[in-house]
Amino acid sequence: MFLGIIMFITIIGIPWGRAAFNFGLLMLWPFGRVAVSRAAYNGEGDLGTGTLGLIGNIIWMIFGGIWLAIGHLIAALVCAITIIGIPFALQHLKFAMMAPMPIGKVIISKEEARSRGLA
Repeated sequence: MFLGIIMFITIIGIPWGRAAFNFGLLMLWPFGRVAVSRAAYNGEGDLGTGTLGLIGNIIWMIFGGIWLAIGHLIAALVCAITIIGIPFALQHLKFAMMAPMPIGKVIISKEEARSRGLA
C-alpha cells in the first residue's frame, strides 16, 4: 500500500497506484472476492481496459508483476504442503493470476460476479 501512495504522488504513476490498491484490497480480504475486468463489469471500455491499459500492464509486468506472480506461486506451493494451508494456496494462485496484469481490474464479491455472469 505504501508503494501505491508513492505511485499516486508521481502523477504519471496513478494507474499503477490504483492497480496496487486494488491488488492490496484483494490481498487484505481475499476470501469470497474475485478480480474481473472493468470492461466486462461496466459493459464499456475505459483507459485502463484499452490500449493504454495494455501498455501499462506490460510495463507493470516487466518491472514487478512477473516477480509478484512467481512469489505467489512459490507461496502457493509452500501452503499446499499441509491440509490446513490448501485454502491459502488457492488464494495465492488467485493472486498469481492477477499479479502480472492488474490494470483494468475491479474487485467484487463472488456473488456479484455470479449474478452478472462474470464468474
